[in-house]
Order: sequence, then structure tokens, then C-alpha cells
Amino acid sequence: MNPYLPREAQIIKRSEESPNTVSLLLRLTDGQPYDFAPGQFNMLYLYGCGEVAISVVSDAEDSGLLMHTIRALGRVTRGLTALKPGGRIGLRGPFGRGWPMTEAEGQDVVIVTGGLGCAPSVSVIHHILSRRERYGRLSILQGVKHTDDLIWRAQYDTWSALPDVEVMLAADVAEPGWHGHVGLVTTLFDRLHLAADRTVAMLCGPEVMMRAGAEGLQVLGLNADSIHLSMERNMQCAVGHCGHCQIGAHFVCRNGPVFRWPEVRSLLGTRGF
Repeated sequence: MNPYLPREAQIIKRSEESPNTVSLLLRLTDGQPYDFAPGQFNMLYLYGCGEVAISVVSDAEDSGLLMHTIRALGRVTRGLTALKPGGRIGLRGPFGRGWPMTEAEGQDVVIVTGGLGCAPSVSVIHHILSRRERYGRLSILQGVKHTDDLIWRAQYDTWSALPDVEVMLAADVAEPGWHGHVGLVTTLFDRLHLAADRTVAMLCGPEVMMRAGAEGLQVLGLNADSIHLSMERNMQCAVGHCGHCQIGAHFVCRNGPVFRWPEVRSLLGTRGF
């Protein structure tokens, strides 16, 4: 199918993850197959309002169903999160370069996320867990500013109970009863069971966190080329024409959103980029 042409999708299920975050389970109404790689994104179109880039969080083998988790931040996302089952939206995609799942086979995988940066990594987790024999140990580190910002709590509990899976959660500000770490997610690195020579790292979240995380993982011995970052920029066209998502010489929608750390190391933290 041509990813540049819009297709119609119907909302099958709506789940509230937090007061301002909603997951929409979609089915394409044309009945045609939909193939994507973990880490890619779609442009979701709200009729009469506009479209926005949203990561796919479901596994590629979920029987033609697509899950997108959306935080209500602007006009389009507020409209999308207000839709009910049975509603219909437009969809273009998939777009971008996803996570290096083939390269990661036979390796341990470390996933470090911050805030709703966990969304682009969830498809990776589903992919690995449904193909468990292809991958080594899976470490999931998720950080949030406040404990109320944490979504998918039940999923984290389920994942942490699986063999060769460790889950560590961190919050900058913790409410009473919080059992995770209090502080930055990168301070959890000292607790990792890390075999640096056979580990692939995947990071997504605020750029300051990803920069600190990539540098911290290198200190622990990871090769720079084994560290991958999913960049979050203002992707309005998804085809590299509008220029809104440009970072240095790269267009995040076309050359990313996933980059190797050496590709963007000089750009992160540089004023103007």
C-alpha cells in the first residue's frame, strides 16, 4: 500500500491511560493488510481539524489492529482523544526508520524511556516478548516527572514477572506508596545487569535525558553504534518536505525517528538544533 495516500480507520476500543492520555485501538476499514516496523509512526487525521504524528505501540502481528497512545496537548490531539468507539479517522503511514530489531537479535536489549517516550518503545517490547527465543535479557527503565504521570502500570507488573526481564521505574517526585526509585531514570544504570559487549540500547524521551542516558551507557562500556535514540520533533508532513522536523542535516520524519547515537551526538544540546 502507498503510505502517502490516506486510509480510513475505525476506532474499535478507547482506553483512558491517565487524565490526559488515551489509547485508541484502530482497524483499517478497507480490509487491506498493514505492515510496519517497531518504532515507525503514522499520521492520524481528524476530519476538519488536521493531522499529527503518533507512534504505533502495538505489535506488527496484532491481526490488522493498530494501537496508538495519544496525550491531549493540542487541538488535534485533544480532538482525537475525545473520540469514542465507532468513530473514524484518517491514517497515513507507516513512516520513518524504526528500531534495529534484526541487529538486536541474539543480543541483550536495554530500553530507557522518559515520560510518554515509552510509547515508541512499547512496540519493541511486544515484538521481543512475542519472539522471545531471538533475544537475550530485556531491561526496561522508565522515568516520569511525577508518579501520576506513569501509565500502563499493569503492563509493567506483567513484564517484570517474566523470565529474563527486569523492569525499573523512577519518578522525580513520588507520592506516598510509591515503590519505585525516586530520582532520574539514568541513576538506575548502576543497578543494570549489563553485558556491554552484547547489548543494544534503545532510548526515547526528552532530549536532555537521552543525551545523559547515551553518555552514561558509554561509560558502562556500550559501543556508541549500539545506542539508538528515537527523536521527537514537530513532524507535520512525514515526507521531508515541510522542514519543521529538521535537526542539522537530518529530517526526523524521513531519516529517523530512530538514529544511532553518533549520528546526532553533536546536535543534541546544541543551541539552535
